[in-house]
Amino acid sequence: MGSAVENVLTLDTLNPNVIELQYAVRGPIVIRATQIEDELLAGEKKPFPKVVKANIGDCHATGQKPITFIRQVLALCTYPELLKSNDFPADTKEKAKRLLDGCKGHSLGSYSDSCGLNVIRKDVAAFIEERDGHPSDFNDIVLSTGASDAIKSVMTLLLTAKDGVNKAGFMIPIPQYPLYSAAISEFGAHPIPYYLNEKASWSLDVSELERAIAAARPVCKPRAIVIINPGNPTGAVLTKENIQKIIKFAKKEKLFLLADEVFQHNVYAAGAKFYSFKQVLMELGSPYNKMELASFMSASKGYMGECGYRGGYAEVINLLPEVRAEYYKSISAKLCPPVSGQVVVDCVVSPPKFGDPSYELFYEEKNFVLAKLKENSELITKFFNSIEGITCNEVMGSMYAFPRIYLPEKAIQAAKAAGQSPDAFYCFALLEKTGICTVPGSGFREEEGTYHFRTTILPPVEELKAVLAKFKDFHLNFLAKYK
Repeated sequence: MGSAVENVLTLDTLNPNVIELQYAVRGPIVIRATQIEDELLAGEKKPFPKVVKANIGDCHATGQKPITFIRQVLALCTYPELLKSNDFPADTKEKAKRLLDGCKGHSLGSYSDSCGLNVIRKDVAAFIEERDGHPSDFNDIVLSTGASDAIKSVMTLLLTAKDGVNKAGFMIPIPQYPLYSAAISEFGAHPIPYYLNEKASWSLDVSELERAIAAARPVCKPRAIVIINPGNPTGAVLTKENIQKIIKFAKKEKLFLLADEVFQHNVYAAGAKFYSFKQVLMELGSPYNKMELASFMSASKGYMGECGYRGGYAEVINLLPEVRAEYYKSISAKLCPPVSGQVVVDCVVSPPKFGDPSYELFYEEKNFVLAKLKENSELITKFFNSIEGITCNEVMGSMYAFPRIYLPEKAIQAAKAAGQSPDAFYCFALLEKTGICTVPGSGFREEEGTYHFRTTILPPVEELKAVLAKFKDFHLNFLAKYK
């Protein structure tokens, strides 16, 4: 271990942007949860047998089984000797051969082009074209290490490398996914928060966008607006009319559109439907269909939940040719995204077709996962709204609930005395008493004077019911203690 005198890096010399950066989804409460797991393994007695990590949308970690078709194609691509086996359906072998033919040396272990394998980029473009009913050019598709990598790559293009009033500003929804505030801190950019309306199912009002950008213009140069649809952490799903208004606002204010659409398969509420920003942009026609838009997708969410393979992509449209060349150049410094993750993406955008040997099992597994998530979304919404001191908007989509907790004044004062935000104080107490790990709403930012937490809806139904029962006992005892 070094010393503060001899080391180049100390807290005084470390990049201040790194110190400012916060990522609540893996923040202090999650660190404590991991410590508790170690304590349990060491035989320490707790009032619970295990930690339930409801802090992150890690589908397979909560018991979801992998989709057979995806894993079969991955196995064949990883170990091509299996192509000789009779244990794999013909369509999985055909896909594996096609993808391996696109790899240098017919091996998943070789580098791909920086933007990804062309064979997969073309499949992504075909998927988008079929989804939206509008053309998609594979040259606009960039495969990435999860959606997070693609998001940061595009945000980098929008930085100004200037300070003060010329610093790049990014409009972000509040509450927001902490990736955005973390990236803004890392880049030394300026956050422009706009608040979603909790009283109206976390809807987005254009008047709030106008307030936010007017407040920001004297202190930064607004460059882009981030929209998360379906919402994380809110679970809200935007209507087509709402998307149209956002696009028109962005056009008026000359903003780049950043559409985080990683939960596009996760829509549960009656009457709700996913509309991509690309589709709505094109339907609006000129001049909106010429706007710059980056749309992001991931293999980590949806029904597949293949978080560990780190597969994702961006479709970035309407860049000037010379700008796109610079974008490609910036990506090339990363060499390439994981090729195995690219294979997962291909299985998502190009699944078995009717009549293929894998078709029936694939859709049986896919529909099972989505049906269970829908059941959980309804269960958790009803549950939270049945308890004193909690309200929760309907979980319309995504994989999370974001309930509001109404904390007694004594609890708020106890939190201040402990040097914590009130919802962090609550979530730490929940973890220590029950083993349930959630994320405080303050980690996503929230309206002043309100307190929330985010929890996943991922565990199997019976396990989720048991977790919620423990939560209810804790919550009522917490209220009684601090009333």
